[in-house]
Amino acid sequence: MSDFNMNVTPEIEMLTEICKENSRIDASLYPKYDVKRGLRDINGKGVLAGLTQISNIVSKKVIDGEEVPCEGELYYRGINVEDLTKGFLDEKRFGFEEATYLLLFGRLPNQEELKDFCRILATQRTLPTNFVRDVIMKAPSRDMMNTLSRSVLTLYSYDENPEDISLPNVLRQCINLISVFPMLSVYGYQAHKHYNLDDSLYIHNPEKNLSTAENILLMLRPDKKYSSLEAEILDLALVLHMEHGGGNNSTFTTHVVSSSGTDTYSAIAAALGSLKGPKHGGANIKVVSMFQDMKETLKDWEDEEEIVDYLTKLLHKEAFDKRGLIYGMGHAVYSISDPRAQIFKKFVRQLAEEKGRMKDYELYAKVERLAPEVIARERRIYKGVSANVDFYSGFVYSMLGLPLELYTPMFAIARIVGWSAHRMEELINTDKIIRPAYKNVLEEQTYEPLKDRR
Repeated sequence: MSDFNMNVTPEIEMLTEICKENSRIDASLYPKYDVKRGLRDINGKGVLAGLTQISNIVSKKVIDGEEVPCEGELYYRGINVEDLTKGFLDEKRFGFEEATYLLLFGRLPNQEELKDFCRILATQRTLPTNFVRDVIMKAPSRDMMNTLSRSVLTLYSYDENPEDISLPNVLRQCINLISVFPMLSVYGYQAHKHYNLDDSLYIHNPEKNLSTAENILLMLRPDKKYSSLEAEILDLALVLHMEHGGGNNSTFTTHVVSSSGTDTYSAIAAALGSLKGPKHGGANIKVVSMFQDMKETLKDWEDEEEIVDYLTKLLHKEAFDKRGLIYGMGHAVYSISDPRAQIFKKFVRQLAEEKGRMKDYELYAKVERLAPEVIARERRIYKGVSANVDFYSGFVYSMLGLPLELYTPMFAIARIVGWSAHRMEELINTDKIIRPAYKNVLEEQTYEPLKDRR
């Protein structure tokens, strides 16, 4: 029997304490040396680390020489996302492919260009021979993000020019990854469900005439069936999660790793590792889990006093995971409103009506209204706290029948577009490796011979 998976032993615990004792840094040294922890200033504003033309976030406006919070706005290549989504929704089209073209190439496609680009994505929607059997089916992981990362790194071995970082080759690799991410994610989940959960195995091939959102639902469901509203809302979710400025953790990771000159597969795997973190891509899972606990705890979902009491207990670390957070509320950049949440929630009610989940929807709506008041009172935060995109996305995914294991991969299926655009931008505009400075705050130590140490 293999002893590879070593347990945490008392020896490891002891060594951990030694590591902690000798690695802690005095918190007062950060302001002393003007170090921006987390690359943010004292007000939480990100340190300017680069330039981009891919997307822009607006959360404040200058009025009479002062910055004041405003309704949040998000722009893809200079186009307001609200206008972009309204455009394809009004014309009853899917928007993922159009938004992908916009982010990659810097402008909206005309009809012929969009048609050709959809064809390119469709033809790339295939995996190497036996890849599903030899890679995805072997050693299936319970964590789909790890499965996705492993699959991406393995695709390196099937690429005839994996190290070539010329722009045409990188663009080819990025378009291929954008096309196959849904397959890698859904097939990874199907393998996990079969081998780890002893359920039936379904591997459905994507169809070239369908959109990305339609193919995700087709590949996921045993009967391949879905409604037009389901596909429309999933498509909208993918567009809204596609890109969010160059400063978010996974996109910044893409810039940092790309600046080293490494291959596309390594850069995207690094971004996936970042997105997996619960402080970044896993937030919508926390929202759904929090609401599940709330529904089990509340006696009356209509009683606003009871809801307020539960939310207060969350902040006091007395409910759910006892972390002191109301998940889905607040954002590092937005204060008054997250534009993605504002766009998304317009369609959540429609889906809730179709799925018979209106009672759940009403509870979400009450929490969205009451939570900012509770946070303002308990935390004395008056700058404004609003629902972020994760507040509703997890609820939508649950109504679509997506398993929790696929929530973060859905984020990745969308965000691979933004990562690709930023990787291209990094390679086009600079040949300097990103190398920030860390100040050493430990004095020189005297080396002692081994025999003299205690």
